[in-house]
Formats: sequence, structure tokens, C-alpha cells
Amino acid sequence: MKDETKCLHAGYTPKNAEPRVVPIVQSTTYVYDSTADVAAVFDDPTLSLIYSRFANPTVMAVEEKIAALEGGVGAMCTSSGQAASLLSILNLCSAGDSFISLSEIYGGTVNLFAVTLKKLGIECIFIDKNASDEEIHKAFKPNTKAVFGETIANPAITVLDIERFANIAHAHGVPLIVDNTFATPVLCKPIDFGADIVIHSTSKYLDGHAVQVGGVIVDSGNFDWTNGNFPDFCEPDESYHGLIYTEAYGKMAYILKARMQLMRDFGVYPAAHSAFLLNMGLETLAIRMQRYCENAMVVAKYLQNSDKIESITYPGLEGDAGYELGKKYLKGASGVISFVIRGGREAAMKFMDSLELASNEVHVADIRTCVLHPASETHRQLTDEQLVAAGIKAGMVRFSVGLENVEDILADIEKGLAAI
Repeated sequence: MKDETKCLHAGYTPKNAEPRVVPIVQSTTYVYDSTADVAAVFDDPTLSLIYSRFANPTVMAVEEKIAALEGGVGAMCTSSGQAASLLSILNLCSAGDSFISLSEIYGGTVNLFAVTLKKLGIECIFIDKNASDEEIHKAFKPNTKAVFGETIANPAITVLDIERFANIAHAHGVPLIVDNTFATPVLCKPIDFGADIVIHSTSKYLDGHAVQVGGVIVDSGNFDWTNGNFPDFCEPDESYHGLIYTEAYGKMAYILKARMQLMRDFGVYPAAHSAFLLNMGLETLAIRMQRYCENAMVVAKYLQNSDKIESITYPGLEGDAGYELGKKYLKGASGVISFVIRGGREAAMKFMDSLELASNEVHVADIRTCVLHPASETHRQLTDEQLVAAGIKAGMVRFSVGLENVEDILADIEKGLAAI
């Protein structure tokens, strides 16, 4: 099936006289005929459903749909995008390990990696995406377990050279994890370019309607966990009676280890109703992404011609630093634009406060146009040095183009610029 069809049909196929729409299974638990049946599932949760902290039929349908869209062997939904980022790393790293991350990533992820994981004894080594291969190779340590980056960085809107970083990661025997939130599998499938693990904040484009917070981890099934760097995958797990993940589950070792160990212990699984709402958003994802890209290109060209704009970053524009990488990896540059207003922080805030159609909110990738000032809002916890490393200037505005008529969006921008 093509993406448009997968969005509608993947993950759930009703049988004779069953509901056409994915049902909401609003239950925490499941009944068994015997104690032996329950014991068998506790030994191996993949045998059947036992508790909705692990899995739920409604959520599982959405997981299968997202895995199909990304081209992975399996997926696991989480209660937030931050939870997906956290578990994707904790599934690989223990205290004393390290991993490498591109510095141009979401501010909340920077805080998770640099502060919270540090408290757990896991080191994040930040690198510049423009560093030479030699510099990046030198950043690896014997205890380095992964490389992390975003397809389209938030809010810098730069494009990740997926193949390059996949090759570098694989040269050291570790996987590449890619946050594909802004691109979605409709615009980019990182697994096709060598990524091993793909994550999303499903709160953004996959949902699209700002009605549920969620995340997902997708396993490509392509990485060799038996290469000697990941003993936790290849040695008996005492918490599951000596089960060995690579032997028991083969290509699905990563995602099932995440579910059986981490979801069991952290319990960051979404509710069935949240997954139902996410699925409704997924059904229109392919159509929405096309319109987002069309509207954003019109807005980007308009901003490009304004003398009140110092610079604009949008990979769809010719001459943009990410244009060539965008042509290689993206089928569209999404609906998020980053631009810097002349006059710095005060001018940017004046512009935003003068908008009427666009919502000033801590959200992005919605059906409605929304706007954010990273330096004073989402990324305010970062130092000036970290802001620069993340590609953020004081006058930067992240503008998420919605599905309104583009003429109305332009009129609103004109009103905001006129107030400066």
C-alpha cells in the first residue's frame, strides 16, 4: 500500500461484522481461564495481552500503522515524545555509558540529555552537524552506544544528513536514532537512509489537532545487536527468567526489550482513548502534509521578500543551507519555518503579540497556525552558548503554518510586521 492508503487501513482490518473504525478498548486488564495461562504471559508478554501498562488493542493498532508508515518491524507508543526520547536511549545505555547527539535538537531534549540523563550516569556528547567526519569520529568513546539527531531540527529547521551520520554510527557499531517528528513518514522515511530507530512526538503532525500528548518508538529491525557492543540484548535477562532477546525475538529484539523492560518499569503507556484520537489524525496525515508544505512555501517566499526579516530558514527555499539535503531526503519541507526578525528579542515579541490569527502557544505542527519565540519560551532554560549551538538567535521566531487559507495567514503576518 502507498502512504495515503496505509494512513487509512494499516494496523486494523475488521473481520466479518466487526466495527469499521478502530474500537476503543477501555480496559486495564484481561481475563484468563487458568493460572498457568497468566503465568505464561508473565514469562513472555508477547504471547497475549495481560495489562494495559504493556499493551492495549487500540494502542497496538496505532503502533502497527506507524510501523508500517515508517517501514519498521514494530513500534511502541509512549505517553509523550519526551518519554519516547528517554526510552530510546535507556534501552541502550546504562550508568557509565555515553551517546552522541547533534546539538541542533529540541530544547526539552537538550535538557533531558544534558541534565537529567547526566544524573543517571549517562553522558551525552553534543556535536555540531557541520563538524568534519574526523571530528565526529573523535567524539566517540569505548562506552558510546548511539547517535541521535532530528530529521528537521526544532526550532533551527536544519536538515540532518541521515546517510552520513548512519555511516559514522555504524562504523563504530552503534545505531542511529532519528527524531522524525517534523518530517513525518510522509515526507521522509529515515530507515530508508540507514537510520536504525525512529521516534516521534505524536502530539505534533501525526495527531495534528492538538488533542493528545504522545510519542512513539519505531524499530527498523536492521541493526545487529549481536556485534558485541550490546550485551543486554544477548545475555540472559534475570527479570524474565533468563530470556535472551536476540535469540527469542530476532529482528524485533530492540522494540520488545523496550516494552518488556522499560514499559514494564516506567509505565509510560498511552490510554486507549488517546490512541483513538491519534489514529483519527493519522488517517488524514498524507493529505494534511501536502497542504502544510504548500502553504509554508508561499509564506516562506513572502517572508523572504520582507526587509524586516534578517534571515529565514526553510529547506524548501532555493539557496537555503538545507535545500540540497532537503531534495535528497524530503518530499516536502513541512509547515514549520524559522526566521529572525531585525531588532532582536523585543521586535520578535512585538511581532508575535500583534498577530491575531496565529496562536501564541507552546505547540507546533497543528492544523491551526501557531507561533513561538524559542529564546524566551521553550528554550529559556538554555544558556546563551547553548542557544547559539542549537541555532537560536534572540530574534528568532518559529512559525508553524496551519491549514487556513494562505491569504489569511499572509494578512496576519503583514499585520505583525507592520507593528514593528
